[in-house]
Amino acid sequence: MLPATSKLCAAISYRHLRNMTGLRRQAAVAISQELSRLASHSPGPSTWIHQVRRRSSLLSSRLEEKPFSEMEMSYIKQGEEALQKSLRILEDQDDWKTETVAGNGDKVLSKVLPDVGKVFRLEVVVDQPLDTVYGELVDNMEQMGDWNPNVKEVRILEKIGKDTVITHEKAAATPGNIVGPRDFVSVRCSRRRGSTCVLAGMSTTYGAMPEQEGFIRAENGPTCMVLRPLPGSPSQTRLTWLLSIDLKGWLPKTIINQVLSQTQVDFAKHLRQRLAR
Repeated sequence: MLPATSKLCAAISYRHLRNMTGLRRQAAVAISQELSRLASHSPGPSTWIHQVRRRSSLLSSRLEEKPFSEMEMSYIKQGEEALQKSLRILEDQDDWKTETVAGNGDKVLSKVLPDVGKVFRLEVVVDQPLDTVYGELVDNMEQMGDWNPNVKEVRILEKIGKDTVITHEKAAATPGNIVGPRDFVSVRCSRRRGSTCVLAGMSTTYGAMPEQEGFIRAENGPTCMVLRPLPGSPSQTRLTWLLSIDLKGWLPKTIINQVLSQTQVDFAKHLRQRLAR
């Protein structure tokens, strides 16, 4: 099914590609080739991953909405790369190990990937409809520091089109300052297809936001959050959060693992409290 879908999307977008020049055309062709490669080599994806990839195949036509600069196109491509890498990680169900299970059923899993390192996967159900959760995490992104004690600040540095943003995030110091202040510069993209939403991101460089005094510039990604209505209960949302972070500096792996898994558990708790208010 996926190979046929990729060929159909390629045919539909051909007349658009004929009118595209330079970097925009190269990016569209590269993305189309990547989708075809995934279709022919990847194991059969689950339904929601299939839906998101179909959404991504429309990127080439969206490129004509405005004349993006070469730098903007680079960021768009980075966001798409983060999304595709994240989905490949999530669709592989093998070798995940349980890190922690909370009393309410919240679960953190982990696995080690040769080219990425250790990644963490949070699985929770939130008692709010998808649109409410999506609005808080995307539309109100810059307010996250108001309700998540692990985040000091999130600031949007630049918006590129409808789906891509460059952000600067400051992480709050951990109790006892076990892990000192970190900050991140990230490219983030959001995709929505039917009842599935994916918010993906990865670290990037941004000339207007060099390394900040008093902070260690850490790196994240590929990372993503997947939102889906709970089957049979549209007033609830299943949230999957794939977390991959290199905190930089010298830190024992045991401390890093403990901090990151606890960060995910805390996030779910504070998100519920925010949405309840």
